[in-house]
Amino acid sequence: MRRARRFLLLPALLAAACAFAAPKADEPQRFAIIGHSFIAGGEDKLQEAIAATSDASLSFVVLTGIKAASETCADKLYQRRRDLIDDAKRPMIVAPAGSDWTDCKNSAGRSDAIERLARLRELFFAEPRSMGAKKIPLTRQSASPRFRSYAENAHWEVGKVLYSTVNLPSNNNHYVSAAGRNSEYEDRLVATRFWLNRLLAIAKSDHMDAIVLFSEGDIKPFPEPAGLRALLPRAASGHDGFAEPRKLVLAMARKYGGKVLLVDAAGLPKGAKPAIEWKGNVGHLSVGPGVLEVGVATEGGPTFTIKDAATD
Repeated sequence: MRRARRFLLLPALLAAACAFAAPKADEPQRFAIIGHSFIAGGEDKLQEAIAATSDASLSFVVLTGIKAASETCADKLYQRRRDLIDDAKRPMIVAPAGSDWTDCKNSAGRSDAIERLARLRELFFAEPRSMGAKKIPLTRQSASPRFRSYAENAHWEVGKVLYSTVNLPSNNNHYVSAAGRNSEYEDRLVATRFWLNRLLAIAKSDHMDAIVLFSEGDIKPFPEPAGLRALLPRAASGHDGFAEPRKLVLAMARKYGGKVLLVDAAGLPKGAKPAIEWKGNVGHLSVGPGVLEVGVATEGGPTFTIKDAATD
């Protein structure tokens, strides 16, 4: 399986070789996550967040969303954000946020979510590599003919850790309480199930030490959150759009045995700082509206440490 993937990715790997040298399997590594740092400051704040993640020692940067819900969904803004992200010094991987597409409406005031998601896929997820001045190769779910629409889901490896983005937007996973079939949500759920099973197979066959999943939405993997996180409101009564993804992720973790770290852009209680909460082999980290660096040491078993990278 791994040999086949390497053959398919050979051109991208060769193109990236001169621009990026990944840490060896037993070397420490660092990556960064940009939460919704730009919500209160628009494009200027996003530029500051990207500048704060320009350290050459960072293996990559994950950006959870490209715009605030209050900003326009126009192609012009999408293209401007693409250019901004592509100018970043480090490899940039985008995990789409609900504010990027689920809240968009057309001129008649009707939902334009599906069309806007399709446009995002064209602009941000069309290539089998990251954005940014330095590129790293990515394997996108769209490489599978059955799921060729789901290019936003991507995986990559650094050392002995498997990383992946999963499109799980924060507004209840875009579950729409309306009559008839909730087609976008249901179809994406099928794609998510396939994707998580694929990640599990890769992690086991390649003997990876850990899996790290990035999404905008918090699937709330623990029934009773600890510490300050317990102060956050739980899902409202009604259908929980994250119930099935949560079940799938926890089942994957049980079958895998290695560490599974879930990273999302959910908000934090006032005064709280990001922290990883572990239960068994499952870890949960909400970044909030900030920039966070994560160190990864795999010798003797994977260990994750976090550090704020303030942009103000």
